[in-house]
Amino acid sequence: MPAIGGVGERRYVALLAALFAIAWVGLAIDPRHRADWALENVLTVLAVALLALTRRRVPLSPLAYALVFLFLTFHVVGAHYTYSEVPYDAWFAALTGTSLNGIFGWQRNNFDRIVHFLYGLLLTQAVREAFVHATGLRGFWGFFLPMDLTMSSSATYELIEWGAAMVFGGELGIAYVGAQGDPWDAQKDMALAALGALLSTITAATCHRWRTSGHDQLRRLPPSE
Repeated sequence: MPAIGGVGERRYVALLAALFAIAWVGLAIDPRHRADWALENVLTVLAVALLALTRRRVPLSPLAYALVFLFLTFHVVGAHYTYSEVPYDAWFAALTGTSLNGIFGWQRNNFDRIVHFLYGLLLTQAVREAFVHATGLRGFWGFFLPMDLTMSSSATYELIEWGAAMVFGGELGIAYVGAQGDPWDAQKDMALAALGALLSTITAATCHRWRTSGHDQLRRLPPSE
């Protein structure tokens, strides 16, 4: 999907930035664990700064910007409550009268797992567009390598979590990792991010093939008399 041009692009990106700023400021007020909130938001600030600094040189599509906005919004919600304490099940029950945990048989707070899945599902599009812009690779490698990069960055984040937990220790380290006693937490998080990235890649490749096929069919039509 092509990027919005000119004034339209600036307004679109400015609108998303303003909406995210409102959400960020609101969720920065009285978080449950201020130290964990600050630690979680280090990468948020770096991500927003990177998007701002590269917007002109590596413009993304409207879809990619929207997906990044959605992911960052989920992330700052997790940072406000700490991931293991986000009351998503209570919210779902208030809306539907049914427990989401009960539907899936979950025994733990799985907001962190949901966001790891969304990391792969929502960010792979932006990674793909930036990768293709930087390298010019298309076809199979233009889809596979961005997916692989998203998956490897998920694994890198798990190492960052482990390192931060070792450095800070105590309650902050436990809150930041959010394993909730699961010894396979890191592996499950990486697997869900990989699944999200795979689904995003399959969807993008399918849409690309459909558009390409449609254009080829149009080119084969005889000229109108």
